[in-house]
Amino acid sequence: MNLKLVTVVVITVGCFARPVWIAAQAAQAPQTSQAPQTPPPLWTGSVGAGLALTSGNTETKNINLSLDLVRDPKKKTVTRINGLYLRGDKDGELTVNRGALTGREELNLTDRAFLFGQIEYLRDTFKQIDYFIAPTVGFGYKIIKTDKTELILDNGIGAIWEKDTGRDTAVTGGYVAGERFMRKISPNAILTQSIASSWKTNDWGDSLHTFVVGLTASLTTRTQLKVELRDNLKNHPPPTVAKKNDTAFITALVLKF
Repeated sequence: MNLKLVTVVVITVGCFARPVWIAAQAAQAPQTSQAPQTPPPLWTGSVGAGLALTSGNTETKNINLSLDLVRDPKKKTVTRINGLYLRGDKDGELTVNRGALTGREELNLTDRAFLFGQIEYLRDTFKQIDYFIAPTVGFGYKIIKTDKTELILDNGIGAIWEKDTGRDTAVTGGYVAGERFMRKISPNAILTQSIASSWKTNDWGDSLHTFVVGLTASLTTRTQLKVELRDNLKNHPPPTVAKKNDTAFITALVLKF
């Protein structure tokens, strides 16, 4: 056989054989298709409500409403909004009437350190606080940050506007400090604890403190049962207020979204 002819045949077969072999290998390879990942929601949060009624020798009614919102675009800033309203009466006489709302914007400097600006609002009939408004800015640090445990400390400075019943509005400088703790004690239960304090810079003895400890247990993927103990202490209440601190034990059904 002519050597040139053999060479041409071998080259031709090689040229066709390689693409055919590659196509066959590709056909035999498992086809893996990745479903598009759903981006995390921009807003998350929960709303809660509780109602307790008693009747008989005494009639009591207590309600609580709560709101927690977080806007986290997975960038440097996080927005947090928290609100709580408590109202109770005994034999038709009002015993609790308190509302609180806090809005905060956090700017993450590192994985643990952040700056914040916030404004707090409080109204408490039985402490004779018509309104308490405290805008502040400050610095916070996450002492512990794991999947199961968080411990956060922060402090800041700003101003305080307080209007007590029968008195003029008092405006002073303000210093705030806070601590937040969270521990996942099981896949379905979370223990939380926090302290928030405000001091007036013209009278450091005139301060307001809120201590909270709570336990939240998941009922379904979107519902939770929350049990919480709150203690509100005002160091210098008006002279007509009998006690410096009030405690509230709260149970609520919480809907997450």
